[in-house]
Amino acid sequence: MRKLRNEELDRKDVEGYKLADKSPIIIVLDNIRSLNNIGSVFRTADAFLIDKIYLCGITATPPHKDIHKTALGSTDSVAWEHVSDTIELVDRLRNEGNHIISVEQAENATLLNDYKPSKTKKQVLIFGNEVKGVSQNVVSASDEVLEIPQFGTKHSLNISVSVGVVVWDCWSKLNA
Repeated sequence: MRKLRNEELDRKDVEGYKLADKSPIIIVLDNIRSLNNIGSVFRTADAFLIDKIYLCGITATPPHKDIHKTALGSTDSVAWEHVSDTIELVDRLRNEGNHIISVEQAENATLLNDYKPSKTKKQVLIFGNEVKGVSQNVVSASDEVLEIPQFGTKHSLNISVSVGVVVWDCWSKLNA
C-alpha cells in the first residue's frame, strides 16, 4: 500500500464545501472552554459535511489563533453562529422540526450503539462543558439523551473525541 499525497485525495475547496449537500446533523457546543476543542470540532464537522455548528454561552468564536490552530481552516467552510442562550436555541431548533439530542450520561439515556437516527428530521447533537457536561436545563429540554458506552475506569471522553465518535456513528447510520 502506498500512502496518498494530499493532491490525490480529491478534497473539496471552501466553495465546493459550501455548495455540497450537507449531512442532516447540527452540532451545538454548550459552554465549551477549550479553544483547541472548538477548533477540533470544526475540523470534524468539515469532514462529515455537518450542516451547522452553534457556539453557545461562553464558547469562543472564530477568528481566534487557538481555534485556527486545530481547525486548520475549517472555520471558513463550516457554517456557524454564536447564540448566547442554549435553551432559546434548543426551543428554536425544535420549533423548526429538528430532533434535539444531548450527549450526556443521564437516566434513561440511549446507548449510542442502540441509537437509530431519524431519516426525516435533522439531528441536533448537543455537547457540553469539559467539566460540567451539558447543562441540566438543556438535558431536560432535549427529546433524547445519547450516552457513549465506556468500559474503563474513567467515565468521560474529551469533548472533541466525543464529537468525533457520535458524529461518525450518526453519519454512518444515516448513510447506510
